Amino acid sequence: MNFTVGRALLMTWVVLSPAFAGVQQAASSTPVSQAKQKPPAESSPEAIEYRNPKYGFSFSLPKGWVGYAILTDKWEGSNTEKGDVESGPLISIRHPNWTKENPRQDIPIMVFTIAQWDSVEHGDLLVNAAPISPVGLGRNRKYVFALPPRSNYADAAGMEEVDDILRHSPLHPFWSK
Repeated sequence: MNFTVGRALLMTWVVLSPAFAGVQQAASSTPVSQAKQKPPAESSPEAIEYRNPKYGFSFSLPKGWVGYAILTDKWEGSNTEKGDVESGPLISIRHPNWTKENPRQDIPIMVFTIAQWDSVEHGDLLVNAAPISPVGLGRNRKYVFALPPRSNYADAAGMEEVDDILRHSPLHPFWSK
């Protein structure tokens, strides 16, 4: 799937996702690690930027997200061709006003190797029990970045804000060592 099609699917997902509401992933899962981030250097007066040199991408956030947190976890999927379980990083950007009592919508980003993404596109790597695939956000020479299936839930505070952020193509891949 090319990224024009991926963007079209993303827009369809953004519009239809409230119809597939479920339990908020971030409120129920325990992150592997959580790090409070210092505000990154601003790229414009209206935006701040999260940079991830390990995987080679940046993500533009509105100014209201200053003080955001990064949670790292992992996604898992079943490889139907090989019969084994594959996994990869799941990086979530958490709004600074998120609390256990008042959780807000996270921005989850799945990181796939190119080979894993090819398996997802061919239907050999399933990362969700439902027949819904992740939506590609961008790629560099080594990784593909995607939104998890059903990553946005209608009952989570901040859902509309996250939808608006995603409408503006906030992920910017780059290559780093």
